Amino acid sequence: MQEEMQNISQGDARLEARVEPKPKIGMQTYMGITENTLTAFNYREGGLLEFILSPSNLNTAYKRVKSNKGSSGVDRMSVDMLLDYLKEHGHSIIRSIYDGKYKPNPVRRVEIPKSNGKKRLLGIPTVVDRVIQQAITQVLVPLYEPQFSSSSYGFRPHRSAHDALRKCGEYISTGYIFTVDMDLEKFFDTVNHSKLIEVLCRTIKDGRVISLIHKYLNAGVMLNGRMEASPFGVPQGGPLSPLLSNIMLNELDKELERRDHLFVRYADDLVIFCKSRKSAKRTYGHLIPFIENKLFLKINKDKTKVAHMRDIKFLGFSFGRSNGKCQFYLHKDTYKKLKTKIRELTRRSNGWGYEYRKQRLHWYIRGWSDYFSLACYKNKLRDLDGWVRRRIRMCIWKSWKRVRTRYSNLMKLIPDVNRVRIAAFSRKGYWRMSASPCIHEAMSDDRLLKAGYPTFEMYYHL
Repeated sequence: MQEEMQNISQGDARLEARVEPKPKIGMQTYMGITENTLTAFNYREGGLLEFILSPSNLNTAYKRVKSNKGSSGVDRMSVDMLLDYLKEHGHSIIRSIYDGKYKPNPVRRVEIPKSNGKKRLLGIPTVVDRVIQQAITQVLVPLYEPQFSSSSYGFRPHRSAHDALRKCGEYISTGYIFTVDMDLEKFFDTVNHSKLIEVLCRTIKDGRVISLIHKYLNAGVMLNGRMEASPFGVPQGGPLSPLLSNIMLNELDKELERRDHLFVRYADDLVIFCKSRKSAKRTYGHLIPFIENKLFLKINKDKTKVAHMRDIKFLGFSFGRSNGKCQFYLHKDTYKKLKTKIRELTRRSNGWGYEYRKQRLHWYIRGWSDYFSLACYKNKLRDLDGWVRRRIRMCIWKSWKRVRTRYSNLMKLIPDVNRVRIAAFSRKGYWRMSASPCIHEAMSDDRLLKAGYPTFEMYYHL
């Protein structure tokens, strides 16, 4: 056996936190990563796998998977069980990858309902496969970032949905008000593996890495206990799929740039900006053959359209112009989704206590308000907060189940025996009672605010 390259003190407590085998002579174990790219990345041809499986990279990948938590895969191994498993089997896993014998587990298929009644298909890899995929991603991202278009914003470091929206605003403000709103039909489920491997081989010269990625693409899915093949697609849910989707769609970005089109892409959501409707129609007609015949992707012709910027939806926003400048608004579908979610959080039959409901409402309203902070919806705040408070009053009223409980609690808040008695003995439904003057006075806006219930207005002004 080769001698170990490093002498590690037996008393070093940090050794227990390491999940990779000790480095050996002749194996590259360290790489430098700056904010935007790799440093000293001069590997010999066919040596990329050593960087992926280096101890420092694997440790970083493990910590990322651990911090992301997430559900278990088909083997039901949780994130909390991962460290002990890697300490025991990490060396054999890495050895099998080097030997080309590693076989990824199939992903666990999960169906997420969409607002249109359809379902989004997610594929959850096992936690071990997530660590390996994360290690691959960490090395490939710095290689591909310089190749990606500046008009691509999804799943990229130091770029966000707000950046994509601001760029849309720039184009609209300069007069590009006609758009091609492109929708790729089930993109993540229809990616052609052969085309993706061809694109990957242009940059990755280590055949072992290509082979490992190909194995993940062909790992299959487990649905209701049955194994199904995966000849197409990049399953959403793993650390590697966002990068692979960007690599594939970067081919479309290059084609658009070659034709001097102005566009913004966030993952598989694409908007192309033109100055006239005729130009937008011509652009749409020229792109269809490239997407379908060169990239082997499908266009959803029911959702893809040439339209004025006021008539499209992008990342939950709609657009308008005021005094020549772009304005962001909430799309009508976004408002519907918001109310659906609030109904879930204020459902009177979910059995939540007061404090937990407050916490969940705070989390959701704060997150929603941060994301839609670019939108102008101040005129909706009063009605929206009034509706949310009524939902809260309904939940509280239902929790006062008995007549004597209602009577007792109302007497503490309203010193009017007759009004309290009428309300306490009322047989009206919970939702109807939540709008009654007596209940509104007892659970006034100020009292609900002091009790810790959030409003959209309190986060709108942050």
